[in-house]
Order: sequence, then structure tokens, then C-alpha cells
Amino acid sequence: MIPGLKSFESLVFLLAIILWILTEYIGITIIPYLRRHGTEIKKEDRGSRLLLSLSMYISVIVAFYFTFHDIAPLSTWTFYLGILLTILGIFIRQWSIAVLGVFFSVDVGIQKGQEVVKRGPYKLVRHLSYTGLLLTLIGIGLALQSWAAVIIMVLGFSLTFGYRIHIEEKLLISKLNGEYIKYMAKTKRLIPYIF
Repeated sequence: MIPGLKSFESLVFLLAIILWILTEYIGITIIPYLRRHGTEIKKEDRGSRLLLSLSMYISVIVAFYFTFHDIAPLSTWTFYLGILLTILGIFIRQWSIAVLGVFFSVDVGIQKGQEVVKRGPYKLVRHLSYTGLLLTLIGIGLALQSWAAVIIMVLGFSLTFGYRIHIEEKLLISKLNGEYIKYMAKTKRLIPYIF
């Protein structure tokens, strides 16, 4: 049981975490592989995938540490806001992956027939799956009712995903003949109309 949470809230939190893990596994691993029908992607992620995984695991462990040691506590109402943001983040991430279709991959790389996806939410934001993940992580920090947990989640995300976005955009600019540069001029990285 998580300190500060009642049994029902602990169950809701656990279910949200299970939903997140299941959708990550199914939505970013199994379904994209099946969609691509074995199409190979030349991986050019420069270690960013491993860095992301380590950062997320470490951030979550540290966030739980802050909660269990009552570091920078928040009001109990933040639990409900956190669960809402977690579920919203999961939805946005999976929606973005569905819109990308065959062009979604956990690996940075270009595949045969690669194009810039500009439909749906991608009219406004270039890295929407990361936006969804950021909301999920902020939600987990809030549900854990610790400002320190929220800060560690955002900090871990910012450092590692900032690097990943840099790698992705550099590759897309070099391989998609100026089409991606035009797309960048009309969209924001993570937050519509802001950033």
C-alpha cells in the first residue's frame, strides 16, 4: 500500500500502472511490429532507446522513494488529478501511435516508403507520443502526491527525450528532402501552440 493512499486509491493507482505497462507493451511493441509486416528499419538511435528505458525506470523508482519517505508532499486531491493525467497521457500516446500506423517504431530510423505524417493530431505536434508519455509521468508523480516525484519525472523525461528528439529530428531532416523542415515550421515539438 502506498503511504497516504486508502485501499481503494491504491487499487486505482495499481490499475492505472498496469494499464500503462500493458498499453506500452502492446501498443509500442506488438502492434507496430505486426503493422510493418517485417519491414526492417536501420536503427540510428545512438543509444537513446537504452537511455530512455533507464531514465524512466530510475525516475519511477526515485519517485516512489520520495513518496514512501514523505518528501515534498502534496494534498490528497492531487491523486485524482494524477490518475486523470495518467489515463489522458496513455490515451494520447496510443492515439498518436495509431495515427502514425506503419511509420511508428520504438527505434529511431527510416523505413522504406517513409513519409511525414501530418494528419490528425500531427497537424499541431511533431512528437505527440512523447507528449502522452510526459502527461503519464506527471500524472504518476501527482498520484504519488509528491512535488519531488513530479519534478524527478519531468527532469528525467526532459533530459533523455530532449536527446531523443534531437536525434530523431536530425535524421528526419537529412532523409526526407526538406519535407520535414517545412513540417517543423508549421508545428510544435510537444505542446500545441506553445513548445
